[in-house]
Amino acid sequence: MHESEKRNRIVEARMKLKARFETKIQSTPSVADDKPLGTGSINRHGMPVLPIGQTITHKWPVLDLGLQPAVSLNDWRLIVDGEVENPLNLTWEEFLALPQSQDTSDFHCVTTWSKLNMIWNGVRFIDLAAMAQPKETATHIMCYSYDDYSVNVSLEEALKPDVLIAHTVEGNPLPKEHGGPARMITPQLYAWKGAKWINRIEFLKENKLGFWEQRGYSNTAYPWRNDRYS
Repeated sequence: MHESEKRNRIVEARMKLKARFETKIQSTPSVADDKPLGTGSINRHGMPVLPIGQTITHKWPVLDLGLQPAVSLNDWRLIVDGEVENPLNLTWEEFLALPQSQDTSDFHCVTTWSKLNMIWNGVRFIDLAAMAQPKETATHIMCYSYDDYSVNVSLEEALKPDVLIAHTVEGNPLPKEHGGPARMITPQLYAWKGAKWINRIEFLKENKLGFWEQRGYSNTAYPWRNDRYS
């Protein structure tokens, strides 16, 4: 298939998927909350730039489960399966051959720090989803990582345009300690919802709890509602 035809098919599938979930996306708290908790100017999504309880940092603290897996690009795979019509099993080269996007967004950690205006490059989750074609039964995803981490995200959150599988940050390859070769970023949720060292995305027909959610963290993780723990 010619590259332009491939891209056109992805765009068409993306727009159908966006239309399917548009109402739910527009009603999520990080878009539609009329009383968001936070301070500062209004950000690109209409929320206060600094959510309640957060402090701006210019550093980028490292948080993990005590393991930073070393994944070679030759061995790296991204599997997309579950409630989809077209499961994917992408090599690094195939991943980089997908439509690439750049986005600037903020990074809010549940441990109360926020790093603003980070520049990311990667593949939009909605483009991966468009290729995989979620079934009508799909409502959530579970992301799995090379360090055995897992995290659940609703589709109305995951399909937002600034959710990326990122491989580059601030113009440089994503460092291993921050989830390289690739991680998910979820700017409108607390950052634990974006799996580091990602290697599988499973579409689910019902919600399931991930690693931290099983240990008392919030299922929804909205920063502007101080939604840290269940």
